[in-house]
Amino acid sequence: MPRHEPLGTVLYSGFDSLPEAYQDVFQDGATTSFFLSLDWFKNYVATVVPDPQRTRIYGVETDEGLPVALLPMLWTPRPYRSLSPARIEGLSNYYSCYFSPVLASGWEGPGIAHALAAGLWSCRQQWDVVSLQPLDRDSPIYADLVRALRDVGLKIQTYFCFGNWYLPVAGRGYPEYLESLSSVLRKNIPYNIRRLEKSGRARMEMVVQEAGLESALDDYEKVYNSSWKIPEPFPQFVRGLARMAARNGWLRLGLIYMDGEPAAAQIWIVHKGVASIYKIAYDERYAKLSIGTVLTAKLMQHVIDVDRVKVVDYLSGDDDYKRTWMSHRREFWGITGFNPRSLRGLAQIARHQGGRFGKQLVERISRWWTTPSR
Repeated sequence: MPRHEPLGTVLYSGFDSLPEAYQDVFQDGATTSFFLSLDWFKNYVATVVPDPQRTRIYGVETDEGLPVALLPMLWTPRPYRSLSPARIEGLSNYYSCYFSPVLASGWEGPGIAHALAAGLWSCRQQWDVVSLQPLDRDSPIYADLVRALRDVGLKIQTYFCFGNWYLPVAGRGYPEYLESLSSVLRKNIPYNIRRLEKSGRARMEMVVQEAGLESALDDYEKVYNSSWKIPEPFPQFVRGLARMAARNGWLRLGLIYMDGEPAAAQIWIVHKGVASIYKIAYDERYAKLSIGTVLTAKLMQHVIDVDRVKVVDYLSGDDDYKRTWMSHRREFWGITGFNPRSLRGLAQIARHQGGRFGKQLVERISRWWTTPSR
């Protein structure tokens, strides 16, 4: 049964400042997604966050100090002599395909969401906008957060982030999965594999441990830089993620070499029965050989027949090629809350909610300047 106890929020300055008991919260939360693991967040802070001292972690605890949830955030202060708003945002960006408060098992979401909203609101003088994304729109915590943030007084706007295609394996082996695909893929996948193998030019490798990883990552980057992908803004993030995944036994780094040169590379993460297709790239010189399709098929066969995963997840994006491999779709959304107690917050409300708020904004600012300071 879900537990019901009074909950409060404690603000921590970083992951190293969290009490040891929060390890249990991370262990429970990570069963939902590796994007909620402590290792994920630590690598993110170390390789992406320009100033780790701006990390803010809202811990939810009982009156006895037992931690039951946490919300990792990043605070961006108001720029000097600028009208830009101060922000408190979820510790996530384009590298994050899932974000949420990290929840201990057995606790009710509404109570946790209320405590988090109250904790954020208590620090409202430091920020004008709060932002959380990407959240699973179908998850209970999404609706709980929208309701709780609105209840404490924020003006809320929700928005679509991306579609997510995934495949429930449902106990099938790879041959059965292949039979479920379109007739075009059923024909093309075996044909492309045979053609590549008969050429005598191709070799495939899969790295799952730390041994040989650095060399494999060098080859991955060669492929990535020869592909259609834009350059990585934080290349050390991907390397850090691969190292972390290898240490934990989650990594499936597939590579195809043509004539000894890396030509296709993919990073998959296998965690708690879910295979997440995180990074894919191929050298465009080999596009006619469908080398990316071959590598996807080989890794799909491995995670289904060897890892015996329950779900394969193509993560963010409604790309046509993703829906050809997957069978189900869900949506991830974001929540933005505007602080109506600050001028910059009011300006952001007017900007995002348009004319219907304009008259109220003028009246609010007029009252602001004629009311004594509180």
